[in-house]
Amino acid sequence: MASTSDIRNGLCIKYNNDIYKIIEFLHVKPGKGPAFVRTKLKSLSNGKVLDNTFSAGHKIEEVRVENHKFQYLYPEGDLFHFMNVESFEQISLNKNVLDSPDLLKEGENVMIAINTETDLPLSVDMPASVILEVTYAEPGIKGNTATNATKSATVETGATVNVPLFINEGDKIKIDTTSGNYMERVKE
Repeated sequence: MASTSDIRNGLCIKYNNDIYKIIEFLHVKPGKGPAFVRTKLKSLSNGKVLDNTFSAGHKIEEVRVENHKFQYLYPEGDLFHFMNVESFEQISLNKNVLDSPDLLKEGENVMIAINTETDLPLSVDMPASVILEVTYAEPGIKGNTATNATKSATVETGATVNVPLFINEGDKIKIDTTSGNYMERVKE
């Protein structure tokens, strides 16, 4: 058993008969009253995010997980196939387990958290950013740049991203996987 002082980002806990991963947390010590921890929890079974507050010293049940490096192979309907880079063992995960499946390129390496008790995969941690090629971008209209003007562009995985007007087809762009936002153009 762990307590609220052990809470950190990425920690997996059992709560309300489900396994949750802590996305965000904040220790709060108000001037009046007891301290507490405000958390944002993501269910690893259905992907729902909920806000919860634990009082200071509250006992939480920690789930032991191991992180393994996997390589993304290919999609098949709602299933995504991965291969362990050490043992070459293959697993299939449902689309709803992934945070941003539309930004996942074949051959990309990800970290998969596996429950040590049941040997079932819990969550997929993608790299902080991915570099993808733009396959379709509308032409930017000159004179339309009074502020930070953007247009939508489609990348090689099929995802649609808002990009600045100067991005053209064939450009490689860096995309933040947590928010799905354009970061920068990548020069070869």
